[in-house]
Amino acid sequence: MTLFAKLTATLVLSLVASSGLAASQDTREEGASMTSQFYQGNVDALWERMTPQMQAALQSKKSLTALRGQVLAAGGEETDVVSETVSTDGGYDIYVRQARFAKSPAIIQITWAFDTQRKIAGFNIRPHQASPSPPAASERLGYKNRTPLQLPFSDEFYVFWGGRSVEQNYHAAHAGQRFAMDLLVLQDGSSHRGEGSRNEDYFCFGKPILAPADGRVVEVIDGVADNVPGEMNPSQPTGNRVVIDHGNDEYSVLAHLRQGSVRATKGQVVRTGTQLADCGNSGNSSEAHLHYQLQAGPEFGKATALPAQFSNYLADDKPVALGEPVKGQRIRQATAAP
Repeated sequence: MTLFAKLTATLVLSLVASSGLAASQDTREEGASMTSQFYQGNVDALWERMTPQMQAALQSKKSLTALRGQVLAAGGEETDVVSETVSTDGGYDIYVRQARFAKSPAIIQITWAFDTQRKIAGFNIRPHQASPSPPAASERLGYKNRTPLQLPFSDEFYVFWGGRSVEQNYHAAHAGQRFAMDLLVLQDGSSHRGEGSRNEDYFCFGKPILAPADGRVVEVIDGVADNVPGEMNPSQPTGNRVVIDHGNDEYSVLAHLRQGSVRATKGQVVRTGTQLADCGNSGNSSEAHLHYQLQAGPEFGKATALPAQFSNYLADDKPVALGEPVKGQRIRQATAAP
């Protein structure tokens, strides 16, 4: 693993969503300016520009200074800008820069995110992840699940990461999570009220998480503390979780659950719609959300990831009889068959 790859876990995109401005030339200029300031070591100016959540994630200006030193030591100077793109997602503007460095053979991707006050809401440096490599024999890109799945919640959730491409879903670059989804709740383009300094500020925190299908609970974890927003717990990646065996060699994993909220017990038989727990912010999570994935065995991180098709739901208010939710959609279970 390269140093740049290690840095990915150090700075994750802080999801500070507000009612958004359209991405524009201004976003490109701001992103390029922030990158230049980072290279030049203008740490004080960058720190003052960051949201409280980003400052909490970094912990101190010294961390930002240390990160700059690591980048320069590992990559040297930037030699070529491969591309610059801007977009709007979840209410904030995103600048993505792909560049080559003197000491690194890999293309490095630098991401800045800006909220509506033009504060830095996210910063990430990592090797560019191209589309997933051709599937190995063990991967099941054409798989159709035999278990009839429903969405694991009754409220409307927003798909922050979901889909089959890396652009739609960063999980797609990791074999064991290739088809996973990260889901949260937005209101007026924001995932939280106020500054989002407490878990209770997040609209999805405490929402009921439901069994997506009949099955037997084969694993329960419920002792992991919920994080302070902006902080993470990489030593326990999924945090609190429930794993359900649906039969047919299909298992659901529901993760980042609220500490103390898990109602299911190991060995319990559950039915579709049974409340398992509450949505939380435990594990390697920067804010409250649900991680869901379907896999071919009970062990998270070892079992083969499977595509998950859900039945009878609404995506952006349009009925879907059977489908896979993708990034940017608002989804909820339909009350009647479409």
